[in-house]
Amino acid sequence: MPFPSIPDIQLSPGKKIYFLSDFHLGIPDASKSRDREKKICSFLETIAPDAAAVFIMGDLFDFWFEYRQVVPKGYTRILGKLADLSDRGVALHFFVGNHDMWMRDYFQKELNMQVYYEAHLLKCKNKLLLLGHGDGLGPGDHGYKFLKRIFRNPFCKWLFGILPPVIGVGIARYFSMRSRLATGITDDHFKGEDKERLVQFCREQLLKNKVHYFIFGHRHLPIEFDLTPESRYVNVGDWIRYFTYAVFDGEQVFLNTYAEQP
Repeated sequence: MPFPSIPDIQLSPGKKIYFLSDFHLGIPDASKSRDREKKICSFLETIAPDAAAVFIMGDLFDFWFEYRQVVPKGYTRILGKLADLSDRGVALHFFVGNHDMWMRDYFQKELNMQVYYEAHLLKCKNKLLLLGHGDGLGPGDHGYKFLKRIFRNPFCKWLFGILPPVIGVGIARYFSMRSRLATGITDDHFKGEDKERLVQFCREQLLKNKVHYFIFGHRHLPIEFDLTPESRYVNVGDWIRYFTYAVFDGEQVFLNTYAEQP
């Protein structure tokens, strides 16, 4: 099944497209999450003058569930900054991650942000990019893929939604705090191309499309891997340990680290 396409983005001279992922706001506690949120907002402000578009590649929150009339408490700084960017003409795009998959239309209505639930193709300046969060792609990981189908099921979403927010959010936060990120357990090294699921996924897709750049999050590790002389896999890392992001200038994708000015 071919991937759907995002409408082509026309880059004016000097304009760029930015990609960042995996903020996991909410963990490990309110204080550290707020400090991280402020740093992300500072970064977004620095790129505002030359950003044509910003793609958040998933897991902005460690947990997010939109009830019909209620959204989780907090995150006013990041939501306000995204609204500000949107009002200034920056196109916003969001790929739903495995920690914030239960979204409705809050981002679309309040932030004018496009929301995607699967990988999409983007053509820009004669380059073809395949973008997505990255979870559930590639071979193996059948247990997670099964759970993902359950969590994405509309009936399961409805069942969770009938719980009062104080109960539903409380349950979710309990499991969130037991996650590998909250406990500091993460995969912090490149496993090799034969064991990295996303590398294998990219190689499979190259048999179908001449993709120049595959850009994903989810892995939490900044990665630049040449698949062929004309195709590269880029993982944008996270904003918990690495504070990395990717930028496309119309010709190439670069992976950079944000160093906040004192």
